[in-house]
Amino acid sequence: MVSSGTVRSFGFSCLVCLPFTAALALLPPAQAQNSVPALPEGASDTQPDLTDPNNMRPLNQDGSILSLQGGQNLMEEASNAISSQNYPLAAKKLQDARQVFNQLSTFHLQLSSSFSGIDNPIYEAQRKKALETAEKRDEATYQLALVHRAQNQPELAVPLLIQIIRSQNPTRDLGKKAYQQLLELGFVDSPYPKPRRGESTSSTTPDK
Repeated sequence: MVSSGTVRSFGFSCLVCLPFTAALALLPPAQAQNSVPALPEGASDTQPDLTDPNNMRPLNQDGSILSLQGGQNLMEEASNAISSQNYPLAAKKLQDARQVFNQLSTFHLQLSSSFSGIDNPIYEAQRKKALETAEKRDEATYQLALVHRAQNQPELAVPLLIQIIRSQNPTRDLGKKAYQQLLELGFVDSPYPKPRRGESTSSTTPDK
């Protein structure tokens, strides 16, 4: 028999796909590689100077969801919801933030791979962005796991914590914190790393 916790877990997994389905539907179709994109009627052939801060690009603006700032805005909204103990809203915002950061990391990694051996500065810049956004994704995932703990839903927290450990590696700070959560939940038995005498690393409340 399927438990209610399992049903909720499946519900959360499906929910995060919705915001990006709508966002990606707005993207224009890709042009064929050998075709020349047509300029809008009345447009000039002269391209804007993208180094000019007055020429704002849409994805750099606060209102864009497909941007680092868009993901950070969702994290801030989640933090405010946690402060008011509105955990269902916090969980929703963190799910959305995870999706944003994961999509950004994937896109930057794909671009980095495309420029490998062709343009090293672009390759390195995109690879760095992929790593930065993956780090943000894992931070959002950790906060979401803590929210599930605060809601007494360990069955939802455990898969997220394992994802973090696989992504971060157990030796990194966030990986260690995720493993500590698994230890406190009783999912694992052996502490890692071994705590020093008198040291306690218990943390069951989401960060505000």
